[in-house]
Amino acid sequence: MSEAPRARPAQVCGVLLAGGLARRFGGGDKCLRALGGRALLAHVIERAQGQVAALILNANGDAERFARFPLAVVPDVIGGYAGPLAGVLTGLEWARKHVPDAPWVASFATDAPFLPRDLVARLIAAVTENGAEIAFAASAGRTHPVFAVWPVRLADALRATIADEGLRKIDLWTARFRTARVEFASVPVDPFFNINTPDDLAEAERLAHSVEGSLIGIS
Repeated sequence: MSEAPRARPAQVCGVLLAGGLARRFGGGDKCLRALGGRALLAHVIERAQGQVAALILNANGDAERFARFPLAVVPDVIGGYAGPLAGVLTGLEWARKHVPDAPWVASFATDAPFLPRDLVARLIAAVTENGAEIAFAASAGRTHPVFAVWPVRLADALRATIADEGLRKIDLWTARFRTARVEFASVPVDPFFNINTPDDLAEAERLAHSVEGSLIGIS
């Protein structure tokens, strides 16, 4: 059996999605909360940046609050806090303008500090092997459509869908295309464990030290 093709970083741009309102966390920037002495965003950047040719942060409001991170901060290109799909669209349109040779955008949530270091490679491989247009991650029987790879050529279709139909749910949009689902192991730690509340943050601290006292995903 031949080895699955690996993603070449030059083919893929990345967008970190931080455009939400974090209501369950009491508002503010959830990704700036500390885990293991560093911001959640720092952990996500460290895991994502080696997987892509260029990485941007999709966030609304004053960009200066992210000044300590070496990333371009790009607000939603469509108004009304349209959710993760607006962030995906922002990534697609940014890539089309700034990295026109990259046909793919990978999206990452900024509240999942244990995300896999081989996420993009496996998603791109799944697209190739399955003849799919979009590939997204799954673990423990659950899908994680925010962790996905998207073809830049769908930018105009996505903009029209958000603007004309008011669609907000990722899975309703992806259902219109050929998709591939990539399952990731959920032990010893689910790599897509996400932090929505202060209790989740406390659990992430526990999980980070759960195997032989080492910092899982925080090294």
